[in-house]
Amino acid sequence: MAETRATRIADDPTVRGAPAARHAASRGARGWRDIPGPLRWLGALLTLLLIAVAIFLALFQWNWLRGPIDGYLSARMHRPVVIHGDLAGRVWSWTPSLTAADITVGEPKWAGAGQMATIPRLTIALDLKALLGGRLVLSRIDAERPSLDLRRDGTGRENWNFGPAGQPAPPLKLPPIRQFSIEDGRLALDDAERSLRFTGQISSNETAVGAGRGRFTLTGQGTLKGTPFVAEVGGGPLINVEPDKAYPFTTDLRSGATHVAATGTIPHPFDFSSFQASGHVSGEDMVNLYDLTGYTFPNSPPYDLAGKLTRHDGRFDITGLHGRIGSSDVAGHLVAQKIDGRRDLTGELTSRRLKLADLTAVIGGAPRGALRGAVLSPTQQAEATQLTAEHRVLPDARLDIGRVRQMDADIRFRAESVDAGPLPIRQMALRARLDHGLLTVDPLTLSLSQGVLTGSARLDARGATAVSAINLALDNAQVAELLPATKGAPPLQGVLQARLRLTGAGDSVRAAAGAADGEMAVAIPQGQMRRLLAELMGVDVTRSLFLYLSKDQKPTPVRCAVAEFKAHDGVLTAQRLLIDTGDVLAQGGGTVNLRDETLNLALNGEPKHFRLIRIAAPITLKGRLDDPKLGIDIRKALPQVGAAVALGAVASPFAAILPFVGLGTAKDANCGALLAEAAANGAPVGH
Repeated sequence: MAETRATRIADDPTVRGAPAARHAASRGARGWRDIPGPLRWLGALLTLLLIAVAIFLALFQWNWLRGPIDGYLSARMHRPVVIHGDLAGRVWSWTPSLTAADITVGEPKWAGAGQMATIPRLTIALDLKALLGGRLVLSRIDAERPSLDLRRDGTGRENWNFGPAGQPAPPLKLPPIRQFSIEDGRLALDDAERSLRFTGQISSNETAVGAGRGRFTLTGQGTLKGTPFVAEVGGGPLINVEPDKAYPFTTDLRSGATHVAATGTIPHPFDFSSFQASGHVSGEDMVNLYDLTGYTFPNSPPYDLAGKLTRHDGRFDITGLHGRIGSSDVAGHLVAQKIDGRRDLTGELTSRRLKLADLTAVIGGAPRGALRGAVLSPTQQAEATQLTAEHRVLPDARLDIGRVRQMDADIRFRAESVDAGPLPIRQMALRARLDHGLLTVDPLTLSLSQGVLTGSARLDARGATAVSAINLALDNAQVAELLPATKGAPPLQGVLQARLRLTGAGDSVRAAAGAADGEMAVAIPQGQMRRLLAELMGVDVTRSLFLYLSKDQKPTPVRCAVAEFKAHDGVLTAQRLLIDTGDVLAQGGGTVNLRDETLNLALNGEPKHFRLIRIAAPITLKGRLDDPKLGIDIRKALPQVGAAVALGAVASPFAAILPFVGLGTAKDANCGALLAEAAANGAPVGH
């Protein structure tokens, strides 16, 4: 019986497992006690932390973060930033997000009260997986009805510059955004520095349907310097944008007759410090590009240019530049950047065929004579018509001194061939440098078919009044090539040397010329001219009439010709005016007045040989610079005519012609001494 009971107890699983359970419990108790103390404390703290996080999340109010976020953003953006509405967050996701309502971004202190931006609702979602991989990527941004009011004052201060006051705004660098939705956005720009007012609409809605789904667009209009301004900017769909995949964009801007169109990519969306684009720009006058770019360009005829623009940080490289300015082709490259806070433009430009008439627009002039045929804008054509109607040559287009002072430049230009009409100019090269308001063109070289014109020009706009200076030397040119074409032999031949140095103050070519001081010297060391012209300088009636009637083109040697002028307050006064030929010695004087654009020159000739009939009347060159008249001052011959009448009354008919008899008393001029003196006064004689 006892055995049977013991057997039952042994076979009872509950009784049989009790010692094992007690043993296991004893082992478990001993295992916890065996854990080192620090680890037991760490486990306890983690447990308490998890409990605290659970309680915090259960009781947390996101609006508690509004104050810290406002303070942080205000400090970083240097202006008041306030979240007036509620904050809401979603954290249990691989794309945690934060939504804020009724956000305002104030103006910087210099701009006064008001709001630069308002956003009724903004949601930002973060790509947590990318962040764990070391990259900041925003998976989504949703902005509802954002409104931006951008301003720049006349001194160049920008309310979109979020840096410290007085420092230039760095390029906008946003992290990659995979999906960007902007609903009913508005952008207003008031740029006092460039007189630009613009209002546009911004849209990028991923809920749209069709091919344009998610595509970014900015369209609007306004005025630029009172001229209608229209802008259209587009970007690729803002859905599934990859950080390392280039983002495409297009730009189309129109301001009056100026049109800029570009298609390009941003290598790393949305880092606007780098991009590249192929662009096209056209317009009536390159000077109008200042309003769009902030860079000063010279006046020009209508232009049409294309090229590739690459930006890297603050440097813009324009490569493959090609197109036309007026009737001239142009190619090359330019680099635009800021150095020490100043705009700087450098580069090299070339032209296979330059039409010289196109350069008249640079100084606001009207093409005349050999320079006719320039392509002009309507404004330039009106100015040229006015100059022609007023019989003026020197243009009075005003120089904007402020623009000249705002940038620096260093441009090299070379024309492989020049279309100058009948003028013998074949090639052209120059280097133009602008440094804090001082413009220099040095060297300046015009290569002729024979001879060369070299020199420099200088415009100092650093003072209250611009001061211009020009220094030119013409060396070994052929006189015949500079004169209008005639039938038969050229009327005058020989090597021509000349030098011009003038300095004048004024903000236009006309004003500077009207106040010019300096000198001009011209010399023909030797040559020949038609005997007819030589005789006419002596007004030899019988001889010149015979040569004219016989169409005699025989030459007579020119021993020397020298012309020297001194300029003071815009008036060039002849110090010496002399032509010594084999038949006649002619000397004269007079003035060239740049203030009223007139000239009054006279040349008296004395025959070197006996002439039967000679009228002692000087050859004159008078009138306006645009249409001078060549004639004979018969008034100077009136005493001679009166003497002939008196002699005829009291003597014989033969006595009446005695006053017209030339005895040929003129002697050769001392050409060596004259040329030496001319050389001393600046004429490059003997070079």
